[in-house]
Amino acid sequence: MRALRAFALLPLLACSRQTATAPRTPPLSLACTFTNPVAAGADPWVVRHDGQYYFVESRDDGIDVYRSAQLTQLKRNRVRVWTAPDTGWNRDNVWAPELHRIDGRWYIYYAAGPPGPQGAEFIHQRSFVLESVGDDPQGAYVDRGMLYTGDDVAADTGEVWAIDVTTHVLNGQRYAVWSGWERNTTVARTPQHLYIARMSNPWTISSNRVKLSSPTAPWERREDPVDGLDLQEGPEFLTRGSHVFIVYSTRESWLPAYRLGQLRLVDPADPMNPASYVKSGPVFASANGVIGVGHNGFAQSPDGREDWLLYHSKVDSTPGWNRVIRMQPFTWNADSSPNFGAPVASATRLEVPSGECGE
Repeated sequence: MRALRAFALLPLLACSRQTATAPRTPPLSLACTFTNPVAAGADPWVVRHDGQYYFVESRDDGIDVYRSAQLTQLKRNRVRVWTAPDTGWNRDNVWAPELHRIDGRWYIYYAAGPPGPQGAEFIHQRSFVLESVGDDPQGAYVDRGMLYTGDDVAADTGEVWAIDVTTHVLNGQRYAVWSGWERNTTVARTPQHLYIARMSNPWTISSNRVKLSSPTAPWERREDPVDGLDLQEGPEFLTRGSHVFIVYSTRESWLPAYRLGQLRLVDPADPMNPASYVKSGPVFASANGVIGVGHNGFAQSPDGREDWLLYHSKVDSTPGWNRVIRMQPFTWNADSSPNFGAPVASATRLEVPSGECGE
């Protein structure tokens, strides 16, 4: 991993001499560096395909997909790929889409729901999936409908509140992991847990859900003892060789102490067993003037030599969801677990991802 560099103009030294056989190393151009944040927004999710990065975002009750050759310039070439319908369960509150390429098609997983009463506007959130018509992430999509996130798939007893669905294949079996409630309720601030279920195809959950993890560790518990909420959300798979991790967000997303935790799969033979995972954290938390860090994604540099963490942070300590997107490289520990370090301060100039500057 390339080190971060500080850039300054060096004063010329009187009477210094350069030999003809000692070429100078030219300074790295400012065009090959960047500072955070890289964009306005939240819940960053990026996929690299055929030399392009595709960034997906929900806005104005719809979903946009951007295309860029540069990871540091995510919001280029925007295309609206889906607009929420006027009627139906997914007509409002479109949240946190993820874009996945599976078997030559593109799938967008997102949460949505009709608004609830004042003070409990988001109590109806469910999870949905879109499928591309062809192999173009910015092309047409068809709505595959609501994913089953309940307790009895055979009896179809009904979906339970669910957001932030992600998907991954382990040992040849596709799984869905998401953040959900134990049961539907009219109480707005209800604890959120991580659930897992098997999938028979990218748009069908085929097993009953299993509660994988709950926010029970001291570093996960609510920041505000009165108005706070114990939650786990935004789960994302991260792999290194045979090592599998689920990196998730915890504490309240609208407060400064939002942070990342980690589940490590220690028994890959049984991913549906909560005992197959070891929790650790926080693995990434507020520092250096950057607060409310969470709901991340991962990407590699254009040349595949570097791993990058993308995440959002709050713009100030006031409760709310005014957020920006940041990114920084990360490394790996000796046990193959990720080492995200600390959030890099906004004033710090970073080198662009390796291969982005014509290297």
